[in-house]
Amino acid sequence: MAWFRRSKENISADSQKKDTPEGMWMKCESCGEIIHKKALEQNLWTCTKCNFHFRIGSKEYFSFLLDEGSFKEYDKKMYSKDPLNFVDTKKYRDRVRETIKKTGLYDAVRYGSAEINKIGVVVAGMDFSFIGGSMGSVVGEKISRAIDRAVKTKKPLVIICSSGGARMMEAAYSLMQMAKTSAKLTRLSDAGIPYIAVLTDPTTGGVTASFAMLGDVILAEPGALIGFAGPRVIKQTIGKDLPPGFQRSEFLLEKGFVDAVVHRKELKDTLTKLLGMMYSN
Repeated sequence: MAWFRRSKENISADSQKKDTPEGMWMKCESCGEIIHKKALEQNLWTCTKCNFHFRIGSKEYFSFLLDEGSFKEYDKKMYSKDPLNFVDTKKYRDRVRETIKKTGLYDAVRYGSAEINKIGVVVAGMDFSFIGGSMGSVVGEKISRAIDRAVKTKKPLVIICSSGGARMMEAAYSLMQMAKTSAKLTRLSDAGIPYIAVLTDPTTGGVTASFAMLGDVILAEPGALIGFAGPRVIKQTIGKDLPPGFQRSEFLLEKGFVDAVVHRKELKDTLTKLLGMMYSN
């Protein structure tokens, strides 16, 4: 004897399943919150629950940091050659070609002139999505040209850093960019033109060892990984456990390596205040 009777018809086999559109929801890596992509964008790609900062690229940073319509990009289609005919799991030239097609970018940095709350600046933004934001000859050349333009126009320089380090496929050509960009920043300093570096997650390797840590003011986003070698490598090298929060923004602030940790929502206002104090049109 049945213990119950159905009060409604069975689910029809012909009924259509309503799928959630793919890519419409994002999961927070910190707290596990599921966030609608539109809400995440409106919150400047930070978690609405725990304020975790998602990784974003130059396009997104420029969209909320720069005055609308003010950005003029230079040397957009400059891309890396293959001077060493390098091959790992694939040819380097093929890797570059495929990454350009996938990301719509030509290398791991974009630069140009713009305005931040009506203050004219030269701005550069790195993209981790392009071969891990690695610094090859093109990244070094574009950063150098951004510095040259800042010197020529007497406009302050802002660089948004995000990198996994030097680009191994270019070997010594990549390492040379550290000295090249550092030397260029000496010219900028001699000219009395301010430079603000914004360190995002992650900022590591050769970029950290050169222009990322040479700003007159160094800002960092909350929780960003910042360092030269990664924590795993350091732990293996010294054979000791690392302190909590090692190489994160807050740890570096405590040790004096960065000047301020700034939430993404406050970044434009912070840059405006700093530029107002450091520079006059």
